[in-house]
Amino acid sequence: MHGSGENMTTVISGPVTGGRHGWPFAASLQDADALGYEEVEYVLAGTAKRYRDVDDSLSRRDGHWQAEEAGEAEFRTRMLIYRPKDPARFNGTVILNWNNVTAGYDLFGAESLELFEGGFAVVFLTTQKVGIEGLPPVRQGLADWDPERYGTLSISSDDYAYDVLTQAALAVGPGRPRDPDPLGGLDVRRVIGWGASQSAGRLATYLNAIQPLTGALDGCILAIYFGRGTPLEVGDTVVNINERPAGATQNQLVGANLIRDDLKIPVFVVNSELEAISCYGVRQPDTDTFRYWEAAGTCHVSQQVQKTRQALQDRDGIKGRPMDPDVNGVPMSLLYDAVFHHMQRWAADGIAPPAQPKIEFAGEPPQVVRDEHGIASGGIRLPQVEVPLAKNSAIPRGEGIFALLGGSCEPFPAAKVRALYGDEATFIERFEAAAARAVDAGVLMPRDVPLLVAEARRLWPKG
Repeated sequence: MHGSGENMTTVISGPVTGGRHGWPFAASLQDADALGYEEVEYVLAGTAKRYRDVDDSLSRRDGHWQAEEAGEAEFRTRMLIYRPKDPARFNGTVILNWNNVTAGYDLFGAESLELFEGGFAVVFLTTQKVGIEGLPPVRQGLADWDPERYGTLSISSDDYAYDVLTQAALAVGPGRPRDPDPLGGLDVRRVIGWGASQSAGRLATYLNAIQPLTGALDGCILAIYFGRGTPLEVGDTVVNINERPAGATQNQLVGANLIRDDLKIPVFVVNSELEAISCYGVRQPDTDTFRYWEAAGTCHVSQQVQKTRQALQDRDGIKGRPMDPDVNGVPMSLLYDAVFHHMQRWAADGIAPPAQPKIEFAGEPPQVVRDEHGIASGGIRLPQVEVPLAKNSAIPRGEGIFALLGGSCEPFPAAKVRALYGDEATFIERFEAAAARAVDAGVLMPRDVPLLVAEARRLWPKG
C-alpha cells in the first residue's frame, strides 16, 4: 500500500544540531543511547497541497469521504527520529506520529518502552502550524522555544498538514530518497501512522479522505479518539483548548463518523472510558483490518501522564497546567505498549490482535453500566480496575474541558479496602493474578507487571 518517494520534490536536510538549548524540543525522557537508539532530528521542506471536500462527503457517517486538491504552499518542518543503532534490531516498521498540539506545543509519546525494546523506528512529525508558532497568550511553539534551531520552520495553515504527513511518510518509507537518509540506511518495510486525541481525529480524516489518494500509510493507530474527524479546510483557524467557542458544550466531543471500511490496511483504535462514551454511537465491529479496544476505569489524561508531562515541562522550561492529583490513576500507556506489539505482528505477519470486550452501556440515552464500586462494567480490565483500591473512572469532578479529560480517582477508605481483601498479602496475590490474566488477554506486556505490583504495594493503606 505504501506510495513511492522516488519522485518527491521534498528536501530533507540534517541532522539538526545546536541551538539555544542543545537538544530537540520534547525529546524523550528515556535514555535512548542506553536503549541502543540514536536520537536525530531532520528538516523536511517542500511544497504541500491542501484539499477540499467533494460534494459534502465529510457529512457522510460511513467515512467514505472524497477530497480533491485545492492549492499549495511551501512548508518547512522538523522530524525528530529515534532509530536503532544496530540494523539487526530493526523490525522493519516506522511509527510516524502526528504530534499533538492541543496544549499549544508539540506533545508525543516518546516514553513507550515497547517502541524501543520492540525494535521500531519512530518519527515524531511537527505537522501543524501551532507546533511551530504556539498559541497566545504564551507562545511556546518551536520557533519561540529555540529560534536558533527552529526559527526558519513554517507551516502556513493546518490545511496543508495532511500532505505534510504524506510527504513525511514517503520521506521515511521503503522508497525514500537516501541523501541524506533520515533512517540511517535501515531496511524500512512499512510506515504506520499514529496519533492521539486531536491528532487521532486528524488521522481519521486522513484515513477517510486522503489515504485512498496516496496509499502512503501501511497501517494506522488512533489513540484516545473521540470518533470525529477534523475538517479539511480551516484557513487560519487553530484549536485552542483554553478558549472554548461561545455556546460550545461537552457534546462537541460526541462521535460523528466511522472509519471507512475499504482501506485494506490495518487500523487499530484504542480508547479510554471517556472516548468509549463519545464513540458509543459510532462503534465499529472488528474485521480483518479493524480493531477497536476500550478500557474500563481509564480516562483521557491520567496522573501518570501528568507526571511525565511535568518532567518535560521542567526540563524544557515550558509553562503548563499544574498537576491535579485527583485525576484518573490508571494509565493508558500500558495499553499503547500492547497495541504497538500487536500492530507489528498484524502489519508484518498478518496476525490480527485479539478482540476485546466492550464497556457495557444501558438505558436511553445510553449510560455506562457501573458495578458496586462505581467502576465501569465490561471492557478491557487492567489489574488496577479488576482488583481496585480506588474508584477510577471518566466521571469528571467539575465543569470544563480539563475536568472532562481528567476524569477522577477516589481512593477507597481503609476500612473498605480491608473488608474487600483482608490483608495486603491477599490483595497482592489477587492483583498479580489479575495482571497475569491481562497478559494472557494480550492487553498488558509482561515487562509492566513488576512495576504495577510495586505501585499496588505503595497504594495499599498503611496503618
